[in-house]
Amino acid sequence: MIKEFKEFSTGALLKVADEELLSLYKESKQVGLFTFIWSREEQITLEIDGITTYIDRNTIVVLTPNQYFRFLQGSGITVYQFNREFYCIKDHDKEVSCMGVLFYSNSVITEVILTSKELNKLETLHHVFLDELDTVDTIQSEMLQMLMARFIITTTRLIKQQGGLGKMGDQVDIIRKFTILVDMHFRKEHAVKFYAEKLFKSPKTLSNNFAKFEKSPLQVIHDRIILEAKRLLIYTDKSLKEIAYEIGFDDASHLSRMFKKHTSFPPSEFKKQLKPESL
Repeated sequence: MIKEFKEFSTGALLKVADEELLSLYKESKQVGLFTFIWSREEQITLEIDGITTYIDRNTIVVLTPNQYFRFLQGSGITVYQFNREFYCIKDHDKEVSCMGVLFYSNSVITEVILTSKELNKLETLHHVFLDELDTVDTIQSEMLQMLMARFIITTTRLIKQQGGLGKMGDQVDIIRKFTILVDMHFRKEHAVKFYAEKLFKSPKTLSNNFAKFEKSPLQVIHDRIILEAKRLLIYTDKSLKEIAYEIGFDDASHLSRMFKKHTSFPPSEFKKQLKPESL
């Protein structure tokens, strides 16, 4: 089952589907759309950025358009996909926007574990989604956007509770904005100072804001660089020199040293293996 809403005037696209949609991802490729994959009946198996990932029942995994994805196994799945024109044209810098808590990083596999209370809410919301997709009128677009906003608000609240982010106050917003900036500029800018200036903070103040986070600002930058290097090694035939140039290194040996430090493998050895379990 695949149901679609398309709006010719704006280019907006929304898909609500089951595993039939995921069958289109038997070969690994970029997702291309903001995606929620909800495992409703059993554990399912996905490959995300080359990493084999097991999603337990009553769990939602969140994918950004830039992540690479392959569907391996599972049934009893609900999928929501939408493009920027459908949802992201409003409220760009809020927690529930396309740069919000759920979608702020391409380097993290975000999983939302549903409580029984929230599960009942989302089950009801899903039935409303299906009904609205069959109701074609002049306010259908607004209704579907409102439903998606409600879905994103519900899952955002859960991920903040589960990750302890709610206790970090304003620090969450700074970390989110920093990560968004890294995703925009990591190909050219590798120093914390650049991002601190963009946020009108000193590098020391920025680092202090990361004190309760599991990574330092520099680690976030390096993780994004290494993730992109992995993607290019796995999914393209580019040489290490070409990859290094693409992500801001004048000397491929500098990237090679960083890659080995983070993965324990030099890029050439990593490319030979190309096994999800080794990532």
